[in-house]
Amino acid sequence: MTDRNELSSELSDPVVIGVISTPHGVRGTLRVKPVGSGLHLRKGESPVVGDRRRTILGARQTPKGFLVDFEGISSREEADAMRGAELFLDRDELDEPDEGEFYVSDLVGLEALDESGEKVGTVTETFETAAHEILVIREDGEEIYVPFTMEHVPEINLEAGRITIAQPEE
Repeated sequence: MTDRNELSSELSDPVVIGVISTPHGVRGTLRVKPVGSGLHLRKGESPVVGDRRRTILGARQTPKGFLVDFEGISSREEADAMRGAELFLDRDELDEPDEGEFYVSDLVGLEALDESGEKVGTVTETFETAAHEILVIREDGEEIYVPFTMEHVPEINLEAGRITIAQPEE
């Protein structure tokens, strides 16, 4: 795994675009779980993987993530050593989101309010399920898991640093 502190010399504002899960085949191909759509897992991108930048030689989407070939990884053994590594790009290397869109990672750190305006907690992380992304909201050691859907997160205000949530039924 890459220490995020080590990235400071390479990337000024690192954003995780994927996580390597397993090797695929014997030629060094890696199965990568994207963070978000996987838009940046494409030929020619050069994310930081492990301890250095690695150019993507080819990528294809499958039902279980992406199969990615990287420059400098050509055997199953080399691929196996990358298991669990995160792929990072600098924020200024990312494609600009369309109007009204944003990166899910931008939600981390936002204050979460209920529909009456009371603070519920802070978004501390997100993770993807088969159905949709989940926001983890923490306050005073308690965690709330909120599906990232229009029904459960009706308002997002990045400029104000907050989201409004409709808490799921117990």
